[in-house]
Order: sequence, then C-alpha cells, then structure tokens
Amino acid sequence: MIEGVSIYEILTLSTLIFFIGVFGFFTRKNLIAMLMSIELILNSAAFNFVIVNKYLYPEQLDGGIFSLFIIAIAAAETALALAIIINLYRLVMSLNTDKLETLKN
Repeated sequence: MIEGVSIYEILTLSTLIFFIGVFGFFTRKNLIAMLMSIELILNSAAFNFVIVNKYLYPEQLDGGIFSLFIIAIAAAETALALAIIINLYRLVMSLNTDKLETLKN
C-alpha cells in the first residue's frame, strides 16, 4: 500500500481522468483537442494497470509492462493521427470537424 493513500482514492482519480477524456472527446470540435482527450483516456488505463498491480501483486511487474505497451501504442497512434491531421489541414485549412464535412462532396 502506498502510505497515506488508499486504492479507492487512486482509482477515483483515474476514473475522473478517464471521464474528462471521454467528455473532451465528445464535446470538442478541434481535432487536436480530440487527440489530447484520447491520450487522457489511454493514460488513465495505463495508470490503472500500474496501481492495481502495485496493490495486488507488489513483487511482480506485469502492470508496468502492460503500461509500457499502452504507452507505445499511444505514441504510434499519436504519430499516425498527427500525420492525418496535417494532411487534412492542408486540404481544408481548418482543424474544426464542422469544416471537414465539406470533403464529402
């Protein structure tokens, strides 16, 4: 156990971060802000892996290894998403999702 902090408090913080990411993803119109919200969601999941592993199996590193995989996937996802966003910006000259509907025609 981490001194002075219970697992419930840490999981509450992680849940709060997750739902801030979900709220940001559904309410933002800017593609960069939506990408940042997805990063919050992935960071919350990685945080959960580390904390649950620390409390249940403190001598094993499984949660840390899973978190490294999540961080690697997040880095690859960010690189790919930024490339797509840059190409969309060159076409439309805007990062708002409302303007991207003009690409359908």
